[in-house]
Amino acid sequence: MSLAVSGRAVALAEDSGFVKPYLHEMRCALDASGTATPPELTLSGQGALPCVFPYTDFATAAIANATLAVAGLCAGPAADFGLGGASSLPAVNVDRRLASFWFQTSLRAQGWSSPPIWDPIAGDYRTADGWIRLHTNAPHHRDAALKVLGVPAEREAVTQRVATWQADALEAAVIAEGGCAAVMRSMAQWDAHPQGMAVAGEPLLHWETFDAGVQARGRDWQPMRERPLSGIRVLDLTRILAGPTATRFLAGFGAQVLRIDPPGWNEPGTVPEVVLGKRCARLDLKCDAGRAALEALLREADIVVHGYRPDALERLGLGNARRRELNPGLIDISLDAYGWNGPWQARRGFDSLLQMSAGIADAGMRAAGAERPVPLPGQGIDYATGYLMAAAAVHALKRRQAQGQGATVRASLARTARLLVAHRTPPVAPAPLAPETTHDLSSRIEDTSWGPVRRVATPMSIEGTPVDWALPALALGTATPQWA
Repeated sequence: MSLAVSGRAVALAEDSGFVKPYLHEMRCALDASGTATPPELTLSGQGALPCVFPYTDFATAAIANATLAVAGLCAGPAADFGLGGASSLPAVNVDRRLASFWFQTSLRAQGWSSPPIWDPIAGDYRTADGWIRLHTNAPHHRDAALKVLGVPAEREAVTQRVATWQADALEAAVIAEGGCAAVMRSMAQWDAHPQGMAVAGEPLLHWETFDAGVQARGRDWQPMRERPLSGIRVLDLTRILAGPTATRFLAGFGAQVLRIDPPGWNEPGTVPEVVLGKRCARLDLKCDAGRAALEALLREADIVVHGYRPDALERLGLGNARRRELNPGLIDISLDAYGWNGPWQARRGFDSLLQMSAGIADAGMRAAGAERPVPLPGQGIDYATGYLMAAAAVHALKRRQAQGQGATVRASLARTARLLVAHRTPPVAPAPLAPETTHDLSSRIEDTSWGPVRRVATPMSIEGTPVDWALPALALGTATPQWA
């Protein structure tokens, strides 16, 4: 299957599923004026992951959106702002089969086993009146849940105690203790919930632009067709999983990505997946020296991507105003879980919790006739949000180059989830993906800190612009907190 896209109104064949509407809304989130002229896009590959929602179409659109942004950057500043230059736009292809795999995991360990993604206590539990999910991957989140329940870290003990609680009461208690939990709600219940209504009123991306000044860093930077983001410095202050996906994508097109983590922090189940192409260092932002070092990095960065709770950087003296003061041309991309307005705007959250809150797991359960929550085939809300953030960063780079503007862009998992559920898989589902074979994998052996791996082949390509990660996945804290 090969589907062409040309012009602002993305013209896909009728049998192309929901790639077109998903892609249209994502591109509008980047360029509400409608002046952008996208490069030519073709889709290849066959099959789809089984899901009540068009998960593979969603994955394909998200990756296509970010890749089209890079391709537009290759064409120079004029092409995306209604100033001509469309004839030089390079062609883009996205493979929907490979996109499906990357929206699960790209890593295939060779001769070793990856650590489990989930903590033994994490998961879905039946309550006295429904279902709840406990997210316990971080030790302090696990401790909070166990403290509320008053049981040891044993799955059976947690199961028995959760069954005695009303779901809403347990969710509230865990959240109040500083933990992470989400009741399974239906889509109708979420639409009627105060937070669901707040999210429904938000844009897919919140944009704020400001004059960066003629002397701002980056005004004299020019992208190279072969390596479009070479020379761009990206400061990565993110955790699982959307933010690291965004910065991994930027690294694949040449950006220098420096990830900063606090002392002692680790994410053993997912770090090898998301640190591809990055240097990873540590700073203690609770001390003066650590904050000073981060400020020095911010002064020289082009892009910062962060997923801290909305008030966390403010409390460290590194709020939005301070970041702008340090670097007027900074492109500031941030992420929140439950949205930027409403009663839950500062609530801790993760993809798996949003699937419960927003009715996704309930819809999957009902469609499958199952007796327990049925989630998406992967952490697709995280991944899609990550690619959307990457696209926003690239579009903001082009805006800075063409118009001398810095930008602050805010995304949320909850708003991305709302885009996903805007469509349902039709009664006649697309053909399933054929089983993975070695032909789906890159031939390169990646020598990571944990052992050799092969990745699923990259799902996106740009004519004349190879996708290449210069560094293998390396453990957290293996680099110094300095720009190379």
